[in-house]
Amino acid sequence: MLARLEGWKSVAGNRTTRRLTAVVLVLLALAALDRVAAYLGERWALAELRDDADAATSLRVAVIRSEIEKQRTLPVVLAQDLDVRETLEQPDPARLSALDAKFAALAAGTRTGAIYLLDTTGLTIAASNAGTAASFVGSNYAFRPYFRSAMADGNAEHFAFGTVSRQPGLYLTRRIDGPNGPLGVLVVKAEFDTIEEQWGRFEEPTFVTDDRAIVLVSSVPHWRFRATVPIAPERREELRASLQFGDATLDLLPITPVPGPAGLVKAALPGQRLPRLFVEASAAIPSTGWTLHVLAPATAALNLATGAARILTLLAALLGLGLGALAFSRHTRRREAEARQAGARRLLEERVAERTTELSLANARLQDEMEERRRTQNTLDVLKDELVQASKLAVLGQIAASVAHEVNQPVAAIRTFAENAQTFLSREDSASAGTNLATICALTDRIGAITGELRAFARKAEGRLEPVPLRAAVDGALLLVSHRLTQQIVPITIDFTDPQLCVIAERVRLEQVFVNLLQNALEALVGRPDGAIRIGAAARGAQVMIEVADTGPGLPPQVLEALFMPFTTTKPQGLGLGLVISRDIITKFGGTLAVENSGGAVFTLTLPRAP
Repeated sequence: MLARLEGWKSVAGNRTTRRLTAVVLVLLALAALDRVAAYLGERWALAELRDDADAATSLRVAVIRSEIEKQRTLPVVLAQDLDVRETLEQPDPARLSALDAKFAALAAGTRTGAIYLLDTTGLTIAASNAGTAASFVGSNYAFRPYFRSAMADGNAEHFAFGTVSRQPGLYLTRRIDGPNGPLGVLVVKAEFDTIEEQWGRFEEPTFVTDDRAIVLVSSVPHWRFRATVPIAPERREELRASLQFGDATLDLLPITPVPGPAGLVKAALPGQRLPRLFVEASAAIPSTGWTLHVLAPATAALNLATGAARILTLLAALLGLGLGALAFSRHTRRREAEARQAGARRLLEERVAERTTELSLANARLQDEMEERRRTQNTLDVLKDELVQASKLAVLGQIAASVAHEVNQPVAAIRTFAENAQTFLSREDSASAGTNLATICALTDRIGAITGELRAFARKAEGRLEPVPLRAAVDGALLLVSHRLTQQIVPITIDFTDPQLCVIAERVRLEQVFVNLLQNALEALVGRPDGAIRIGAAARGAQVMIEVADTGPGLPPQVLEALFMPFTTTKPQGLGLGLVISRDIITKFGGTLAVENSGGAVFTLTLPRAP
């Protein structure tokens, strides 16, 4: 018994040891993952910050370069100005006053710090700030390097602190030469206070250094005229003696590199007790010898990135532990799950069989409904065809009187010519008799054309789309309504851009559409002595556009909106189906039928053009 107790204690001890070991290993693994996550998060954040800083640097380089290039054009242009040259040659008070005003207007318009003119001794004789407390007029700048370089080389650029304005800026100079030598030097001072103010609105400190690493322009005013690298004492005294940077101490800029990732620095901003981390990006400003620097704040981004990476890593580790526990739990319950799944499968198979039977019945009902719908659709198509045929027969009845008149005239003429031919034959005048017989043949041809068109119009369409000569279809419709055209004395104009135009349609149904449109036009022109009808056609790519227009009163707005709806009509005896059927016919041809009022009703048809 005692030995058994000792064995149980040993087993329990081994289990406790294994559990403690597993806990220690898990904690060590979590610590390692935390370090890796912090490192990766920091590298990712630094890469994003570098990209953002590089983009900001490129944009700000473009801005300051654009400003400098704009200011560089001023001395070149003003050096050619006739007023400037004449003032240097004859500096009388009137010319000087006028030049002061001109410089002031230019400086205001171009946002330039100052524009002034020096004679050959370096004396300012005209300036844009003349008459102000900071006027340059009367000041001598012969000591300035930009004056000496311009007199020697023709032009110069020099950044310096203003001795009168107390404002730093870039001095751009141009020598003005006369027939006998130099006349003077034109100076344009470009100030960057507006750009510094704009940069100051951003979170990233921005500054520009020259080739000696001295800060010239900065969004942090306290950093101006400080250096990014130490300057030797003798060089510092030499710069201070030149007054280029006023009385600036040229101290070292409070920016120090941080060991580790490249581009990471610490900088102390004015008003802040502790330095902050920044990612520094820099780029050269073309054609100046200057370099622009941008400091992107990094502390918050690094903290956020490393914190997020650690949290994600912790969540992933917890998820992994949870998945491991879930796998262990699933292993212990697998048999129970398999039994439940087997029962569920049997139940599912039964339900699937029941559902399959229901779906089969539903499918059979659906097939019956589809067959019934097909039969209904076929019946509907037959009824539509019958309706179109009935409409044609109705139109045929309307034009029967005019066709009868058209036939009666040539029949009466035939009788007259036949009687005359008998007379001529009795007189043995065969020539005159032959002429009358030829006339009778022509008249019978005319009767045959009218009755043939009438039979074709009355015949049911075959339902086959084919190329149809458009002019032939129009002529056929005109033949059917010709008596009414003559009776109402309505002139008709046919304007085809190409008489050979062909469309894809059915000849008989297309004529039916034209007959309907022509009858509507004739109805609109009843009682109008100046009425006229125009039929125009023109090709538009793969389509043919046809217009049937009359000079009638047009259609009322309420009728125009519902014209293609069944039983909409302006005729007292009309059914309102002619245009509905016409539009249905044109739609089956692959075309459109529309109407508008434009000096009368204008019906526009578009049909596919036959190749």
